[in-house]
Amino acid sequence: MGAVRRTGVGSREVTRASVGLRSERGPVLAAVMITIALIALEATVLATAVPTIVSDLGGYTQFPWLFSAYLLTQAATVPIYGRLSDMVGRRPIILVGIGLFLVGSILCGLAWSMPALIVARAVQGLGAGAIQPAAMTIVGDIYTVAERAKVQGYIASVWGMSSVVGPLIGGLFTEYVSWRWIFFVNLPIGALAVWMLRRHFHEAVIPRPHRVDYLGSTLLSIGSAVIVLGLLDGGVSWEWTSVWGIGVPALGLLVLGGFVLTQRRASEPVLPPWILTRRLLAWGNLVQLGVGALLIGLVSYVPTYVQGVLGHGPLVAGLALGAMSIGWPLAASNSGRLFLWIGFRNTSLIGLAALVPGTLPLLLLGPDSHVWQVALWCFLIGVGLGLVASPTLVAMQSSVGWADRGVVTGAAMFSRTLGSAIGVAVCGALANASLVAGASPTTIASATHDVFVAVAVVGTLMIGAVMAMPPGHQIDHPDGPGG
Repeated sequence: MGAVRRTGVGSREVTRASVGLRSERGPVLAAVMITIALIALEATVLATAVPTIVSDLGGYTQFPWLFSAYLLTQAATVPIYGRLSDMVGRRPIILVGIGLFLVGSILCGLAWSMPALIVARAVQGLGAGAIQPAAMTIVGDIYTVAERAKVQGYIASVWGMSSVVGPLIGGLFTEYVSWRWIFFVNLPIGALAVWMLRRHFHEAVIPRPHRVDYLGSTLLSIGSAVIVLGLLDGGVSWEWTSVWGIGVPALGLLVLGGFVLTQRRASEPVLPPWILTRRLLAWGNLVQLGVGALLIGLVSYVPTYVQGVLGHGPLVAGLALGAMSIGWPLAASNSGRLFLWIGFRNTSLIGLAALVPGTLPLLLLGPDSHVWQVALWCFLIGVGLGLVASPTLVAMQSSVGWADRGVVTGAAMFSRTLGSAIGVAVCGALANASLVAGASPTTIASATHDVFVAVAVVGTLMIGAVMAMPPGHQIDHPDGPGG
């Protein structure tokens, strides 16, 4: 099945048989889902193994870099890979991404020290930076607007299952085999994804000369990496008001300022200026940034509340959070009918009508609350996210042709990653302010309450971003520039 450059919304009904895993394009969808599972499982699997890894390799003060190094290299390369996929096609980029991710996995499994493991995680991040935008762009290429919503449900289910299955896999390997196998297990999964993509996904890319924007790519990588570094380490490695706390983000912004200037003169800019000036894309990226910030707050602190305040174990905490992972794919897979009927913006507003009321009851949670209440609100938030994140991404993809869909998708994924970094910084600062006296059920309850306030604020601000998006129905854009 080749990448389709020109698609449209037909009148035929979109069913599971027409877009599911047993359909003509099913093998490609299955390959994309397996590829996404590589990066979706990695974070949740690793989190459960960190204590064992630290006891084996040492470097307790360095272990946060296991996550920071990965996020840094992923964030810095996502937009670049997105643009490259528009030049050479999606297939080469996603295969390179899988290859880098597997090389990083081998290096992680063989790591002899914490610094070596951190470097290997950075290599994994380079692969993840290619996998995410290429995989989502492939979905945008081979499915129409109406079909994409249902397919987004399949993709969301991968992330949902990973959040529940990942900790279980990590715990089993760490306890009964070795923590190194949480990395080695990626090898057969990645090999299967490569085989399926090479066998079933073929593109008809029209060759033409390109001028790679090396200067812009370099400045974007350095600037975004420095900003993410400042957000992740602010309040941890240095005080926010220190020279480093102010200087590192300022340096990142300065480099990005130079990047913006180069994009005005580049013949084929890595991030075209029209991505920031077109109304749909500009506000859509802000929505994706909000999704990233909101998600990281919930994923990081709902389990903390369930375990530290309510006294339940990791399994119950994972199941409570997993309710969000059920609501998201259910809503996303059924959002297509809505946005074809009432438009993308109105569909997202309906999603926010579920998301925001879902965040507000979190503010009332206390030591006497029940875990079913947490799960209920997480499910409602998941429904809201399914009606916001997926339709917004589909709208952005469908507003441009094949030649610009990669860079648009990459920008959306970058915005979500940047939102996660901002969320880590803000939520971490809020939580640490309450935990200065030590971790107890009372202080953890105060810390998670402050985080949930921030989550509710982000959800409320997203209403303004969605309202600013253009109304109406967006259909597939014909091939051509996205300007």
